[in-house]
Amino acid sequence: MKLNRNIIRLMLCALLLTACHNEPKSDPNVSLVDYCVSAFPVGMSLYTAGNRQYVAYYDSLHQMTVAMRNLPDGPWAYQKLDEKVPWDAHNSVTMCMDKRGVMHVVGNMHASPLNYFRTDTTGNIATLHRVDGMVGTQEKRTTYPHFMRLPDGRILFHYRDGGSGNGSEVYNILNEDGTWSRFLDKPLTDGRGLMNAYMQGPIVGPDGLFHLIWVWRDTPDCSTNHDLSYACSPDLKHWKSADGTDIPLPITSLYPSLIVDPAQPGEGMINGGQRLGFDSQNRPVIAFHKYDAQGNIQIYITRFQDNAWKQQCLTDWNYRWEFKGNGAISFELTMGGVTRHEDKTLHVSYSRFDFKTGDHWSKVLVVDEETLTLKEEIEKPRSYPEWIDTLECPFAPDMAVRTARSGGDGGYLLRWESLPANRDKKPDRELPPPSTLKVIKL
Repeated sequence: MKLNRNIIRLMLCALLLTACHNEPKSDPNVSLVDYCVSAFPVGMSLYTAGNRQYVAYYDSLHQMTVAMRNLPDGPWAYQKLDEKVPWDAHNSVTMCMDKRGVMHVVGNMHASPLNYFRTDTTGNIATLHRVDGMVGTQEKRTTYPHFMRLPDGRILFHYRDGGSGNGSEVYNILNEDGTWSRFLDKPLTDGRGLMNAYMQGPIVGPDGLFHLIWVWRDTPDCSTNHDLSYACSPDLKHWKSADGTDIPLPITSLYPSLIVDPAQPGEGMINGGQRLGFDSQNRPVIAFHKYDAQGNIQIYITRFQDNAWKQQCLTDWNYRWEFKGNGAISFELTMGGVTRHEDKTLHVSYSRFDFKTGDHWSKVLVVDEETLTLKEEIEKPRSYPEWIDTLECPFAPDMAVRTARSGGDGGYLLRWESLPANRDKKPDRELPPPSTLKVIKL
């Protein structure tokens, strides 16, 4: 009997990975979900609610799948959905559960029609079915789906409507009867056909306000990011700049008071290269990277004080990360979080990756909170066991571990491995076997 090529590949993969596992094989805190796509990185999702756990992912054949088990160690059940991811690293899949126990799943979109699924029966993934739209408008060119739970428990869903360099951010809210409607009667941000905002947040700060940072981008070319910006709001509807100026919706690039750093296209800013934290006085602190006067990439930190954004450079690298072009790219420099500590310091974490050698290092910049100057650089402490960051089978130097934290009830981690992004195209190289997809109880 002639075996299907994919079946042979899966069998070889299973044998190979069984021989290469680094974690204890009998560890009750590790559960193998499935084998998943590994030729490119794409966002997958873990959600834990009570005694049930859900994973939304793309399997080894690129098919969108939802798995479910009963905790602590029940077998996984699977539901295949009629979506297959191409080679596009933008096409993440995400999910949430509402207070009635209905599961909502969205994914496989990059400037394409909204793909939305929901269950009919509480907790039963076999009843997942496609729903033709949430609200019915501005759902033809959607990207970056994100569910967000408000402090009062209500669920928002937001996404980009439009394309890179020409888009707006749309917000929906889940009503008591299970239907969706617009939360904002206008987009939160709007590039006016000239650009779009790539956002971090909004997040709820220790002051109870929503805080939002973003960069504007003029075209699909990732080098055209510019103007790091900030705004805050008590309710996501009424917004102010750092100096208290009221900003009407939609937020556009017309308001100079929103600008944190005026770096222009080609000056070293990229979407995703910014992180927001708070100091001991609950003031927003932003870490980001851009080029210095010599053209080298550096990490900076800034805070609004004395009616202006005061900035300090934290690194002194003789190194330039040159990024440009369209599609998903591989990040050589990744910004981590900004956290405050009891010794009056702020910790800014980052990671650098050499895709030619596979060398990777993660560091923490320890910053004096009062002056925002660098005190020292230390190794980034581990938040979970070392084996989680160790490749099971190092297929290539640029293979890397991917993780996602659990939504809902925390304490779990989703783990898999993949090659880096390749401009949303199939890599012109030998492809790795599918990766194991695991849930790990931390």
